[in-house]
Amino acid sequence: MFAYAVRRIVATIPVMAVVALFVFSLLYIAPGDPAAIIAGDQATPADIARIRLSLGLDQPFVIRFGDWVWRVLRGDLGTSIFTSLPVTKMIAQRIEPTLSLMVLTLVFSIVIAVPMGVVAAWKHGGWIDRIVMVLAVAGFSIPVFVVGYLLAWGFALKLDWLPVQGYTPIADGLRPWLANLALPAVTLGSAYIALIARITRATMMEVLNQDYVRTAKSKGVGQLAILFEHALKNAAVPIVTVIGLGIAGLIGGAVVTESVFAIPGVGRLVVDAILRRDYPVIQGVVLLFSFIYVLVNLGVDLLYTVFDPRIRY
Repeated sequence: MFAYAVRRIVATIPVMAVVALFVFSLLYIAPGDPAAIIAGDQATPADIARIRLSLGLDQPFVIRFGDWVWRVLRGDLGTSIFTSLPVTKMIAQRIEPTLSLMVLTLVFSIVIAVPMGVVAAWKHGGWIDRIVMVLAVAGFSIPVFVVGYLLAWGFALKLDWLPVQGYTPIADGLRPWLANLALPAVTLGSAYIALIARITRATMMEVLNQDYVRTAKSKGVGQLAILFEHALKNAAVPIVTVIGLGIAGLIGGAVVTESVFAIPGVGRLVVDAILRRDYPVIQGVVLLFSFIYVLVNLGVDLLYTVFDPRIRY
């Protein structure tokens, strides 16, 4: 187990190196002169020269990349061009709403989707299975921003049950924190629930046809024990895999969801940075999200050994 964990951790190093190279190259992939684009149409040659100097565009690419990586390893993601604030400070000010939204969405989606998929597989071909599949197709088909606007219109504007926008820190109370994040979490989790439920259903249907399940039934083992103690554990690897892969969708969906519900998170920060072409902020946020995604996939790989000990070899 320890050797497997070490191998997986070491394997993330080249992945992060490639991600860092791509993130740093964002400044140079954009068409045109980044300094002239940032400076705007009314900028003077002196303004453009100042921006080029602040971005380090007057130095060779390799030297700039090496210097940037060294600063990143020390926790320095650079300075915003427009606010002159450290990027790490700007992210720290916005990280709580985004992490709260993602964690709440993740927990909510797993708690809802996994039982849905298990029950749909158990009642395969019945009305419950059909309802689950219809909901899954709808979750995949309807865009996140459409779901968000519909929920905001119904539960916030018409029924006045929940706030339509904004964020309350968890330190100010659990109830207002949940109230502000309820609609965004449901919105962001709609497609995620559909994905997990479909994979759970397909995997459970395959597992429920195995010989050991029929043996357990013949011995009089209860239905719930068969579903959740025997079958679900053996079907867990594909489910955990899709949960981990779905984190990328949560990260991307958080940007749209935060914009719809006016949540002052990192998603809104990166949208504003893209509109202003604040490249240091864009690079810092993309690098952070990439690092989180790599860590999640590392955690998924390590969880494999819990559900299937053969994988560690």
